[in-house]
Amino acid sequence: MSLQIQKPIITVNWLNNNLDNPDLIILDCTIAKVRDKAKDNNNKRQIKNARFFDLKQVFSEKSAPFPNTVLSPEKFQEKAQELGITKKATIICYDTFGIYSAPRVWWMFQLMGFTNCAVLDGGFPEWNRNNYPTEIPSIKTYPKGDFQVNYQPEKLKFTKQVLQAIENKEILIADARSKGRFYGTAPEPRNDLKSGHIPNSVSLPFTEVLKDGKLKSEKELATIFKDYNTKKEIIFTCGSGITASILALSATIAGIKNTSVYDGSWTEWGSTKNLPIHL
Repeated sequence: MSLQIQKPIITVNWLNNNLDNPDLIILDCTIAKVRDKAKDNNNKRQIKNARFFDLKQVFSEKSAPFPNTVLSPEKFQEKAQELGITKKATIICYDTFGIYSAPRVWWMFQLMGFTNCAVLDGGFPEWNRNNYPTEIPSIKTYPKGDFQVNYQPEKLKFTKQVLQAIENKEILIADARSKGRFYGTAPEPRNDLKSGHIPNSVSLPFTEVLKDGKLKSEKELATIFKDYNTKKEIIFTCGSGITASILALSATIAGIKNTSVYDGSWTEWGSTKNLPIHL
């Protein structure tokens, strides 16, 4: 029987104890931050046996007008199989910032109907602090996997659906960007974007669910989301879908089930004509 994930977040101790399990697949999900000029895969070392999950160049739709657009289910399945991912895999996602882009990959697997997947709490920094095994990254090929998609479209939202949700009091739209960007007092990292936020959305910066590069405790997360758990659904948004996924992960840990991510997020909303914007 394959190694089963009980919660969507795991510790470095758990990963180290299961490092030699044949069903374990560790994905380095690192991307550069928007304001970071460094290259995407610039880490000099990685967790032992990790595979690079190329979120930008392979697992996002490059022909789409907005960044980080998720692949179609068919394309995702094809690329996951090329990475050697199997139906019985236990997938652990991490990044070199602690908690940043790994939750996005976790959310993508949820979207594709694969739940035996978790995020490494604290990511590579926490792993490295514990002196657990690392290696220098190298180009590797893997036997083709038999990964199968079971698409869950309700976890993905588009602009038309978000526009309809604005007036629905049973749906909450929560924005993971900083309060400065939400209220238009701080500039957007992309110069062509308007400032402000989606009407009737609430500000919940992703930094509020983190502490020292790790997620806050389950109890703390439950407190953060306690005012939202009566909603029929929560739509998470951010700049381009990355940090919204951190909130989606946190809400799941807090026991909230009906969550989704607005894939285009503010990059799409703030650059599309005739959409309402509040400051």
